[in-house]
Amino acid sequence: MKTSSSPPAGTDRNPFVHELKFSMTDKIKIGVMSVTVFPVRLLLVSFFMLLAWPFAFTASLGRSELVPDPQSWWRRIIDLCLRVIMRAMWFCGGFHWIKVKGERAPPSEVPILTVAPHSSYFDAIPVTMTMCSIVTKLESRSIPVWGSFLKCISSSWPPPALISYIRPVLVFRSDQSSRRKTVEEIKRRAQSGGKWPQIMIFPEGTCTNRSALILFKAGAFIPGLPVQPVVLRYPNKLDTVSWTWRGPGAFKILWLTLCQPHNSVEIEYLPIYHPSVKERENPALFASNVRKLMAEALEVPLTDLSFDDRDIILSHGPLRIHDRTSLLHFNQLLGQLGLKSGSGGDRPQEEARRAAKLQGDRLGLEDFAQFLSLPVTDTLRRVHMLFHQDGDGKIDVRHYVTALSTVKRPHKPLDTLKLAFQLYEDDSGGVTGDDLAAILEIMLGVKEVELFPLFLELEAQHTAKITYDELQRLVEKRPHFSVDCLSFKDHPRGGCIGRLNGCNGHNKDD
Repeated sequence: MKTSSSPPAGTDRNPFVHELKFSMTDKIKIGVMSVTVFPVRLLLVSFFMLLAWPFAFTASLGRSELVPDPQSWWRRIIDLCLRVIMRAMWFCGGFHWIKVKGERAPPSEVPILTVAPHSSYFDAIPVTMTMCSIVTKLESRSIPVWGSFLKCISSSWPPPALISYIRPVLVFRSDQSSRRKTVEEIKRRAQSGGKWPQIMIFPEGTCTNRSALILFKAGAFIPGLPVQPVVLRYPNKLDTVSWTWRGPGAFKILWLTLCQPHNSVEIEYLPIYHPSVKERENPALFASNVRKLMAEALEVPLTDLSFDDRDIILSHGPLRIHDRTSLLHFNQLLGQLGLKSGSGGDRPQEEARRAAKLQGDRLGLEDFAQFLSLPVTDTLRRVHMLFHQDGDGKIDVRHYVTALSTVKRPHKPLDTLKLAFQLYEDDSGGVTGDDLAAILEIMLGVKEVELFPLFLELEAQHTAKITYDELQRLVEKRPHFSVDCLSFKDHPRGGCIGRLNGCNGHNKDD
């Protein structure tokens, strides 16, 4: 699989990882606050959250899913009470200073607010200050106690972060039809002329560490209506609020944040963005241009990574992906073809069954398009070119299936390895060294894999065939398998050779 000449823009720092480092002074402060201020703050925050419940419950009585709430004096009073309660809750949690810049446009003028970066469940602060609707997971409705709020939950937040009465748009992330219905509901509300509350959408679709803006999802931009960008900043000395896919967990974030003497957040409303004719016709272009505008306001870079890339970025273990560039590029092309990594988990097996029938036959572009049941497009041509090897315009479709399984299941590399063996193995159940090298080059995202260290570990001849069971046992036995037992370009060493000399063959940076 060919690799790009340069990595995707903005990927120097992994946006899905957050590491906290404390000085000794910080540790002492946190220790003191943990036994003095933290219990009091936690008790007060819990009290105000529970205090909000009867107000939210009362306002939800008699509500219709399809009709906006009628304007009445008692609903306005409840709305005001909830805002006051929520502001008191944040104050007790240490957010004494919430700075608001710019002016929020009315719902009749701008039905959608796009908020970024999304980095924490503390991003609920602007939601509670505006009482906007949000897009949230359907599964959250079944949460005990807080589920009875009916619709007062925030996107991807656990029970302790459920904070206010709102009218969310519900989505079941893993269901493609549910996602389409969500977009239709957003469009319906946005085109209501201000009858529904504004919808506050976090277009990144997941939490990051705010080091860059990842790609925006198109849902907020499909209606083609004006949006108001809103940027969030947490100008604190210690970043205890970021809640990413790898880093401190939800409770640790809460504990550390409540142990800070003071927490700050800035909410800036940028000028309304009116889409052009081209942007209304192309939601992806609309989203991209709004993202650029928000990145400039935040003074952070853009990255070509998206929510669907997170598992590739976070790959770890004995068969972790070493160079993610080509696989990320491949995954993005799959998205353009409508074959996103987050959907259709059985697709690798389906493609593998069809590929096995070809018995290693090589496919040209048109045959490849027929294999995928897709038309020939520029995007498909680019995917096909990724797997060119001999310059004859044809590819081994087994390489494509191996790469597809890798990006679909980066957290299950042994499943991909087993699938690849099934495609390559002969009647004896083994694969040749050349075929295994090709498999590992794709799975690890590297070039020029040499198996000599691996054969030494297995005490096998270089010409021998390797079975899946043999390799599986070795991988499970060696936590640093890829750096111990393989040699590849820019990594010209084999730990198994070092093992013969009493060396483990890897260092702490591996």
